[in-house]
Amino acid sequence: MWWTLAVGVLLSLCPGPVCGEQRDDVYIEAWNSLQSYALSLWHIRHYICSSIVVAMGIWAVLEYLNKTYNKKEGVKDIIMPNVPKEIIQNGHLVQEEKEIHVAGVKIFFGSQTSTAKRFAKILADAIQKLGLPVEVIDLNEYDPDDDNLANEISNKTLCVFMVSTYTDGQPTESAAWFCKWLEEATHDFRYGKTYLRGLRYAVFGLGNSVYVNHYNTVGKNIDMWLWMLSANRIMTRGEGDCNVVKSKHGSIEADFSGWQTKFLSRLYTLLKGDKGGEKECNGTCKKGKCNSKEKKHKEKSGQDDEGPKDHSSGEEELFETTSEEESGVEDATESASVIDVEDLGTVMNNMKQTKKEEVNKETPQFKLSKRALRKKVMEEPREMITPALRKALTKQGYRLIGSHSGVKLCRWTKSMLRGRGGCYKHTFYGIESHRCMETTPSLACANKCIFCWRHHTNPVGTEWRWKMDEADMILKEAIENHQNLIKQFKGVPGVKAERYAEGMVVKHCALSLVGEPIMYPKINHFLKLLHHQNISSFLVTNAQFPEEIRNLKPVTQLYVSVDASTKDSLKKIDRPLFKDFWSRFLESLKALADKKQRTVYRLTLVKAWNVDEIRSYADLIEIGKPDFIEVKGVTYCGESSASNLTMANVPWHEEVVYFVQQLADLLIDYEIACEHEHSNCLLIAHKKFKVNGEWWTWIDYDQFQLLIKDHEENRGTKIFSAEDYMAKTPAWSLFGAKQRGFDPVDTRFQRKKVKDISGC
Repeated sequence: MWWTLAVGVLLSLCPGPVCGEQRDDVYIEAWNSLQSYALSLWHIRHYICSSIVVAMGIWAVLEYLNKTYNKKEGVKDIIMPNVPKEIIQNGHLVQEEKEIHVAGVKIFFGSQTSTAKRFAKILADAIQKLGLPVEVIDLNEYDPDDDNLANEISNKTLCVFMVSTYTDGQPTESAAWFCKWLEEATHDFRYGKTYLRGLRYAVFGLGNSVYVNHYNTVGKNIDMWLWMLSANRIMTRGEGDCNVVKSKHGSIEADFSGWQTKFLSRLYTLLKGDKGGEKECNGTCKKGKCNSKEKKHKEKSGQDDEGPKDHSSGEEELFETTSEEESGVEDATESASVIDVEDLGTVMNNMKQTKKEEVNKETPQFKLSKRALRKKVMEEPREMITPALRKALTKQGYRLIGSHSGVKLCRWTKSMLRGRGGCYKHTFYGIESHRCMETTPSLACANKCIFCWRHHTNPVGTEWRWKMDEADMILKEAIENHQNLIKQFKGVPGVKAERYAEGMVVKHCALSLVGEPIMYPKINHFLKLLHHQNISSFLVTNAQFPEEIRNLKPVTQLYVSVDASTKDSLKKIDRPLFKDFWSRFLESLKALADKKQRTVYRLTLVKAWNVDEIRSYADLIEIGKPDFIEVKGVTYCGESSASNLTMANVPWHEEVVYFVQQLADLLIDYEIACEHEHSNCLLIAHKKFKVNGEWWTWIDYDQFQLLIKDHEENRGTKIFSAEDYMAKTPAWSLFGAKQRGFDPVDTRFQRKKVKDISGC
């Protein structure tokens, strides 16, 4: 040992008394004492060495126990995050300050129909349950320069962006400025490529996959632009799909619920200061491959890729990072949008277990990959009416039938039951409004018109991919639901007894409630069932399905909505889903010209949008050669975030009359026939319905039923035309009559207008 050597050296160096004759006695005595003490230590050196070894062993044991205790405390912190650590300073018990990893969350939303705003509030409520401060911000009220988006880095704020994609893949009006600023910042040298380095963010986009070329482009762009400014995405971008057919979880609400579950789990991880082993990719990896250790580790463990990919190629697919299907767990959590922190561990374990069970369900020889399993689920047809859609439409007064149909009582039906007048179809064609059933076998539509009185609560689509109900079931339940709605007026003051009795027997069916009835694959069978029950058919289509129009069996009257006369205005007003919408529109008009039964152009005038296109309308009339042209001023159905339509876009009746007069002057074979002032509507009719100077625009419904029966018995070989079942028009409904289209049999009541989105 080193100390024994030291004692030995000391003994050898100590001089004896003979060497210091000139030294005084005190000095000699001190040296003798030191030498004596050194000799004593040398004799007991073995005992000292043993004591030191024992002390060092005790110290090693204590250190080991201390480390083991600290590890247990760390596990305890994870299991019980809300239990604070406590330490003792100066004899007092004080709470240890924790390092803050996430100081708060800011949720930015850009919405047109308020869906993103609603989701933002739901997410905010869930985050508050974690004890974090959260702020919901409308992008319309946020300036990235003045409010300084870069400050969120030092503030340790997590930013969430919930943005919708609007027409042609453009951002909504509220998010337009933010998107413009963010895009320009990526190319502005004053900001630099590292301007947002350290900013943590997550993106959830809202869109509709029917718009293939523009699906969720705003969410993808914001994700890309933030990444280009070196911001750090904390998780995979979420995408909500309004298209229930292709939606990952069946509806946009379910898509959001699944993404929210993942987000809360990720947020909880960040709160603990654990980055989950993630590291931002440097963006130099090849497509589909990443050289980072973290990425390779994730690929081995089966986790989702949450790091940014190479954006240099500009392909949108490079931003898609979702690689697994978790519908089993997320479907179970659709009803609960908020998950308690204590339940997160259970949820994650259940998620893993569910994935294993899904794979184990397949036998080894027929085992499917995760991609194949997802494809298999996607191929199964879903119901058109999702729970969220059912709730919204039921609130609007619909009686839903099966999985894709509905019926609703028209306000004109209620009016005529009271003897207060019928709708314009009563004035123009002799429909008994109190005996008219307004229904549809397809709630889905191929357009998203700005004046839609349903405010786009119905689904959209370009083809039938849903589960399909039988036509006889739809008609049976439609009549039953309509009769139940009529029964509600029994005994109501003002309702006429004879009209109530007549209203219980359906005589007319307006297939114009909502959606696109012609999309229903069994529409011809449905029409046949209507005619077998002596119910006339009035079918409306948006001129996007020319082949279906050609294959359509005879109907009492076939409508085509002509909401605009040019390609640009049709795109702005109807907002069609088809890319080739204009060619489809023109082909639909040509198909209408080949029909032998009554055909109608339905023009909706939107002031400042299409009232100046008179010459173009005249050209379209030459293509379809309709029997009648209905010109109606747009109906304002209240404020809607789905469009910027206001009362200023509603033309006065005199403006509609002026437009119709100008249009009629351009048409050789047409004249103004009827007027319904109450509906702000006029009728232009072909001169073939003017016999001996008198208009015959009304319909002989009994004669039509005889003709259609004869047509079916002869297997469609016996053709009949519109002139074969026309009836004389009463004088009170003609244009220029003092009644202005109001039936003198009824009594007109003047009252203040209230918001009413019913009517056909």
